[in-house]
Amino acid sequence: MTGTYIKVTPSKPRGNLRYYGLNRVVRILRSKAPHILFLIACWFLGEWIWIEAKAWLAEGLIASAWNETRSGTNSVRPWPWADTWPVAVLQVPRLDVERFVLAGVSGRVLAFGPGWAEQTNRPGMSGPSLIAGHRDTHFRFLKELQQGDRLVIRTPEDGQVAYRVTEMAILDRQQRWLMSKEGVQALILVTCYPFNALLPGGDLRYVVRAEAEDGIEDDTDLPVW
Repeated sequence: MTGTYIKVTPSKPRGNLRYYGLNRVVRILRSKAPHILFLIACWFLGEWIWIEAKAWLAEGLIASAWNETRSGTNSVRPWPWADTWPVAVLQVPRLDVERFVLAGVSGRVLAFGPGWAEQTNRPGMSGPSLIAGHRDTHFRFLKELQQGDRLVIRTPEDGQVAYRVTEMAILDRQQRWLMSKEGVQALILVTCYPFNALLPGGDLRYVVRAEAEDGIEDDTDLPVW
């Protein structure tokens, strides 16, 4: 009698199926890794180019608004929906730095340049003026300032006021660090501290004080900000 033999292949355990499936995914990812990395690099490059392009365009529009302001038009907005306008130009000759100073210190303003705190005196005028900026962009140069450095404020009326750095300090943001000599024309430059911090904000501020070379005496009360 001739028998019929049937070969039975034992089924693979469920765990092995998961292993082989995962292994296949890993092999696919390895083979596609160069393409994936290339796409990621392109995405980051595109983001960087877009940010740089926006910064370049904003700088040009702010410069144009500044030129209109100098011609006699008040509060010229660099673009129609802007909630700020250039009020002065800050220069640091030793460091070859030039920054447009914008009105206001909101996050939207500081994204495009250092901002003037409007509750203080206007830059270039008598009394103290406070200007704030981001430590990793427009006010990165503050860490390089030295006592005695010359700062220059240019006003829309083509005026120019020179200041000398008198002191630098690391202070808590809650401190009344604008209180100073009565009647002294000064610039108070402020940014977050430390400069190499990974997270924005924090409680510490790096404060640079500069006094006018030719001080203007007045009875202006020094504000607290």
